Amino acid sequence: MDEEPRPPGRWKVLAVCCLSLFLVGLDTTIVNIGLPAIGAGLDTGTHGLEWTVDAYTLVLASLLISSGALADRIGRRRVFRLGLVVFGAASVACAFAPTIGVLVAARVAQGVGGSMLSPVALAIVVNVITDPKERARAIGVWAAVFGVSMAAGPVVGGALVSGLGWRSIFWINLPVVVMALVLTALFVPESRAERPRRLDVPGQVLLTVVVGGSVAVLIEGPHIGWTSPTVIAGYLVVAAGTASLGLVESRRTEPLVAPALFRRPSFLAAVVGAVAVFVALSATLLLTTLYLQHSRGLSPVAAGIVTLPMAIAATVFAPLSGLLVGRSGPRLPLLLAGGFIVAGGLSLVGIGDHTNLWSLSLAYLLVGAGFGFANAPITNTAVSGLPPARAGVAGGITSTARQLGSALGVAAAGTFIAHVSPAHLAEASRPGWALVTACGLLVLLTTLATPKPLSPWLGLRPPDHRDRGEGKALRENAQRKGRTTPQDA
Repeated sequence: MDEEPRPPGRWKVLAVCCLSLFLVGLDTTIVNIGLPAIGAGLDTGTHGLEWTVDAYTLVLASLLISSGALADRIGRRRVFRLGLVVFGAASVACAFAPTIGVLVAARVAQGVGGSMLSPVALAIVVNVITDPKERARAIGVWAAVFGVSMAAGPVVGGALVSGLGWRSIFWINLPVVVMALVLTALFVPESRAERPRRLDVPGQVLLTVVVGGSVAVLIEGPHIGWTSPTVIAGYLVVAAGTASLGLVESRRTEPLVAPALFRRPSFLAAVVGAVAVFVALSATLLLTTLYLQHSRGLSPVAAGIVTLPMAIAATVFAPLSGLLVGRSGPRLPLLLAGGFIVAGGLSLVGIGDHTNLWSLSLAYLLVGAGFGFANAPITNTAVSGLPPARAGVAGGITSTARQLGSALGVAAAGTFIAHVSPAHLAEASRPGWALVTACGLLVLLTTLATPKPLSPWLGLRPPDHRDRGEGKALRENAQRKGRTTPQDA
């Protein structure tokens, strides 16, 4: 059977899309390092600084799926370029912000722009790189870039704040945005769904309420109390919104997010796995930062050196994970991911005030390896669960799951160490490391929903071209008859 033609510039497209992913990932972590300087420069307290971070997270998480669906409808390159422009303009507004209120508003705009970048860029990659093996390798590179961006944020941010002041952490986005816009115009083709789906306004509104409400509760819960009237009202809003969303979407012929998707074990496992991995990662980053700097008294640079193995491991193993997914499917990388996260969490459950720094670095390396192995199989499984015409929605769902996981991890870890003095921080953080271990076990459980490989050793499974050909023939036949296949549901 003849192979489908492969676009000659597909790897250039991947590079451009990875540039946007690096921008979003960098901005997620780079702002945290500048918070003390922002507070001093704008004369604001802790609550205002928290919303400098949370406003971006809240808006980003709320709009990811809707932005992906919009891109599928009106054009992915068009929405991608719009996202770059909005993100760049908002970054300039952040850099010039005279008050904390203006800064928070500009961060909201950054979240709007950011929501048009990560899932839409992934959809562009999926539609350009159609070969399953190449796509898995591309997603491995994608995951590696994300790991590098998350690790580079504190280092780059620390250098910029020390040398040029806090406003420079927003100016740094501008040359990256300009470069991405130029490269997009040169190399990225336009793509959209062949048959645009109807707008699902009720679904988009309800989805925004559910996701935004969930993230808001997770952000505010540790500060105002999980049983406070405000948070309880938030629980009720989220519960009512979720029930309404399920009811509305089940009755629409072209829903934004089809409830039937979550009845597919592999797709549901990918979403749950994404949440679990990012709960573990965000909890690790928060607990580690506070422990090393407050309890052990290390400088930000020294703390970065201790945790550097985590970033290196995530960067090295993510492309390897993509290769494994392309050769044998997602099961082996997920087993490795869960095993490494469990090992790293267990290594830190007994952490104390004088734990050897080399032992800490080894534990962080294990967690980083787990994170590196996890992203490619989770993302590849999710985008494979929907047809290429809905790749933007698939990317939005996995990106939303990651944002929810990050918010949940920070909320849980923050609850464990709230109001704890530096002298007791190590002991108070132990439940957090137990949570990281539990997340690793949950990732291991998700392998039960993945296809079993034929080889008992390496998990290698020869590609069955007949199955792929038959599936394609069935879809073409269904299209000629005006029907849809189960894959298009």
